[in-house]
Amino acid sequence: MAEKMSRRKLLRKGGCGVLAGAVGACASPALRASEPSSAATPATGVDYYQKLGVAPFINAAGTYTVFSASTMPDEVQAAIALASRQPVNILELRDAAGEYLAKRLKCEAALVTSGAAAALTLGTAACITLGNKNAILNIPTDMTGLKNEVIVQKAHRYDYDHAIRNCGTRYVEVETLDDYERAFNDKSVMTLFFNAAEGGKISREDWIRVAHKHNIPCFNDAAADVPPISNLWNYTQMGFDLVTFSGGKGLRGPQCTGLLLGRKDLIEAAKLNNSPNSNTVGRGLKVAKEEVVGLVAAVDWFLSQDDVALETEFRKRAELIATRVKTIPTVDTKIFIPPVANHVPHLLITYDQNRIAISATDVAQKLRQGSPRIELNPGTGGAPASAGLPGGANTIIVGVWMLQPGEDAIVAERLHQVLQAALKS
Repeated sequence: MAEKMSRRKLLRKGGCGVLAGAVGACASPALRASEPSSAATPATGVDYYQKLGVAPFINAAGTYTVFSASTMPDEVQAAIALASRQPVNILELRDAAGEYLAKRLKCEAALVTSGAAAALTLGTAACITLGNKNAILNIPTDMTGLKNEVIVQKAHRYDYDHAIRNCGTRYVEVETLDDYERAFNDKSVMTLFFNAAEGGKISREDWIRVAHKHNIPCFNDAAADVPPISNLWNYTQMGFDLVTFSGGKGLRGPQCTGLLLGRKDLIEAAKLNNSPNSNTVGRGLKVAKEEVVGLVAAVDWFLSQDDVALETEFRKRAELIATRVKTIPTVDTKIFIPPVANHVPHLLITYDQNRIAISATDVAQKLRQGSPRIELNPGTGGAPASAGLPGGANTIIVGVWMLQPGEDAIVAERLHQVLQAALKS
């Protein structure tokens, strides 16, 4: 009886001889010729949004996860569709994509992950385990003999703690450079820098310098920090050992993708903690072949863009909307670019609520309930928004960079209608 092959052996071996279902890719030409041909009429996609009763909307918010992040360019969608038609060995694809991305992004190594938060988990696991098989199996519940303290500036604490803590770590908060120097000990495993944090007294340069003096790797979470395009290599070249970017935000790739960039040894250690390896902290952080190809295609697309041209287009959209709403008494507009995250033009609309008797949050609700549905930036009305975006009870924030052609005019008209209707005579 033939030996039963385990999943692990299958993954190690790769190739046509062991890939179930790979007959189409590996069989002889004669065998392929004998197979029935595909249907002459291509399949027509079903509108499952309509079938499921889920109404899409015009995205005047931005690349927020809850709003399904970015819209992929045609080139990226086409690459994904093509990749979906044939099976490949995921390990081979992972490594080939990583080598290609590392060259394009001017770093030692790269890994496509299932999002920036997944990259945080895998990068942390890499720093803890450093390729040790027992450590990979034991985290996060058995940290015996393992370093597990992550140093972070108090002002850099944010809503993604679990991405780091899932690996069995604990945070050590610091505020000053002296605090930072004193925080290192034999349990220190990594330092974390939140790139878009508005506070913090320690610069990126000092953060790297001190960590490296203690031989501890430093991780930069730059998830939403492109454009500008050059940020894709600025931080690794600055000296950060690991950097992550979201694939589904400014890069315009699949929502469930991210980039982990940095030192080759740490990227290799991250792979060992990741799917498709079974008994690892990253087993659930699976990336499909379509997503790997989609993110590579998105990086190629993004690198072909121009920062000035992108900003010019976004300003044009914002100005079109501003021109329309400023015809209403007391309405004022301003184009604002956040300093780091989501570093693109946003339109801020303010008005006198004594004359226009509606709150900004109610404006957002009316647009959400209208036809077509429109989602404004969640910071509208003073709710928590992206780092760097100002807000207030009478401030409407329009994110223009995910609008499709012609949608700026629709947003402009709907905002005008809602504000005009609330104007006191």
